[in-house]
Amino acid sequence: MYHRYVADAPDRRGVNTLAFGAKDRGRRGVREAPIVEKLKMHSRNLTQDAMACLADIFPGCVTEARAADGTTRLAVDFDRLRQELSESIVEGPQERYHLNWPGKREALLATHAPITKTLRPCREESAHFDTTKNLFVEGDNLDVLGLLQEAYRGQVKMIYIDPPYNTGRDFVYADDFTDSAKTFLLRSHQGSEQPKPFASDVEASGRFHANWLSMMFSRLILSRKLLRQDGVIVVHIDENEYPNLEKVLAEIFGEANNLGTIVWDKRNPKGDASGVAQQHEYLCLYCKDRKAFTQACEFKRPKENADRMLARAKYIVAREGGVTERARKEYRDWVKQQDLTGGEKAYNQIDDNGDVFRAVSMAWPNKKRAPVEYFEPLIHPITGKPCPVPERGWRNPPSTMRQLLMSGEILFGADETVQPTRKYRLKDNLFENVASVLYFGGSDDALLSEFGTPFDNPKPVHVAKRLIQSVCQEEGIVLDFFAGSATTAHAVLQLNAEDGGDRRFIMVQRPESCAHHSAAYRVGYKTITELGKERLRQAAARIVKTYADALASRGRPLDCGFRVLKVDTSNMADIHYQSGAYDPSLSAPLVDNVKPDRTPEDVLFQVALDWGIDLAGSITRESICGKEVLFMADDMLAVCLDARGGVDARFVKELAKHKPLRVVFRDAGFKDDAIKMDVASLFKRLSPATDVRCL
Repeated sequence: MYHRYVADAPDRRGVNTLAFGAKDRGRRGVREAPIVEKLKMHSRNLTQDAMACLADIFPGCVTEARAADGTTRLAVDFDRLRQELSESIVEGPQERYHLNWPGKREALLATHAPITKTLRPCREESAHFDTTKNLFVEGDNLDVLGLLQEAYRGQVKMIYIDPPYNTGRDFVYADDFTDSAKTFLLRSHQGSEQPKPFASDVEASGRFHANWLSMMFSRLILSRKLLRQDGVIVVHIDENEYPNLEKVLAEIFGEANNLGTIVWDKRNPKGDASGVAQQHEYLCLYCKDRKAFTQACEFKRPKENADRMLARAKYIVAREGGVTERARKEYRDWVKQQDLTGGEKAYNQIDDNGDVFRAVSMAWPNKKRAPVEYFEPLIHPITGKPCPVPERGWRNPPSTMRQLLMSGEILFGADETVQPTRKYRLKDNLFENVASVLYFGGSDDALLSEFGTPFDNPKPVHVAKRLIQSVCQEEGIVLDFFAGSATTAHAVLQLNAEDGGDRRFIMVQRPESCAHHSAAYRVGYKTITELGKERLRQAAARIVKTYADALASRGRPLDCGFRVLKVDTSNMADIHYQSGAYDPSLSAPLVDNVKPDRTPEDVLFQVALDWGIDLAGSITRESICGKEVLFMADDMLAVCLDARGGVDARFVKELAKHKPLRVVFRDAGFKDDAIKMDVASLFKRLSPATDVRCL
């Protein structure tokens, strides 16, 4: 895209330059790997090493195959690898374990196709454009995911999507490679003049499965490249495509990176079912690299009702004037009446200090017996007699048991006949494992109606918030490329207000027209993106008001803004890409190959995209020698698009004082050919690290 006038400065095209805080280390620290490992006692298997490297880059190219001895082992899918490295469709299937469908190769090819589009900033539709770190991108998500590859590759902590469910009808994400019924028949080798029994249902079902899978396949491949090594993707899905989605996710992310599936019990069975009435959906969770994920993040979620339980116990104790048996009984009775999980209900006792606690077994958890020293009995503090030891021993060694005893963590019964247990205080155990079942039957219909942004079947903020909090615990980018009504962004804002986190969001949604019969259309919204942006404005205003005191005490404002960017054709004239197709005699008026209707800020964002600079970076304007220069991301990028031919040595010397990392000039902006040729040497002398290019 650019003429390059410096040969000695390092080319940073391939280096991602996004910088936004410390890496996510998880709220509760990093788990330590085992210190001692067993010797393998054999030389390295270089083939397996090579396959491991290949799996990191192309996880879908490592699959299962049958070896000559009849065993099944890991092998390279060379057909898939050839397709990954090819710019055209490669034929030649081989027998192996994988999910296939008509159009899969075309979908894979679409992920590699170059994109000449760009993202244009839209200040008038943004909120706090100059200060926000959040992005709201309008356009087809396949285009957007491709455009974001340079700036956000390996930078996203969590991808959280609720894609359109496959209901057997066509949907708006009809990419160029999706099949018509006739094309599907030919590709699936069903094309025949002879009718087949029951062909209609099978073919229609297959065609829609193929379209949906192709749509998801290309987008999931591109999205994986954006994830950090410790990143996670969460995908909502219903029963229609859950089996296929699991196979596609395993192929793209690797089966070893499957974190499990959450069943969301919505407590409301479908009323139009002809078979089993489904009242649940699925949430599929995969990480990019399990080792990196487990080291960086202890995958936990807050106990949902812990704060309420602690507050209730404190209120009862205060009202009773201390910890009394009456206070303890009232608290136990209150817990029984609440809609709590089994784990939460166990915290039904109050100790002498007023702390809520539960009793937990201290028995050895494994099937095999513990070492001999783990059978040392505990002495009852009143009777002075030894208490029963669990059949397989204690969970902890004697030294730990003594520490627990001294700190009052061990609970004894009335006498030595009762096996002691350990005290778990609720305030010390506010987090729990992410369970495989999520119970939530509510909706946000009333909330969105209150905002004036009605939307059909939105994700509840409550569900989104809990999932984001489990994965993206303090900071990081959350990406939703099926943004819909922007529930994910709303959840990010809410979480940051509640816990002081510094999460950012990138929402991607195509400007799909609202159906004429929809409530959104009736209240005046023409597109879903209009509704989503207004929902965020309304949500931000409410959050700032609700959490005003907490936000004021933190000493920094809550980022409630979003920078709107829209997919559009390139800012560069067609001759920039297809100069060979033009008659040279006609190209004179097109020497300045920036389109006349594009602003310097438009070009700034396209350059940032191409060079991998954070699109939420700060933007400043400065006049240098009478010429406007745009700086982005704290002088990481400087763009001067002056087209009057006034860029001279004096201007270059003044600009070099800023020592930008990268500089872009307009080709028609130089005073003469001499300064154009000399600009690289001037920067090399005055700002050696600056990379200079020209449009």
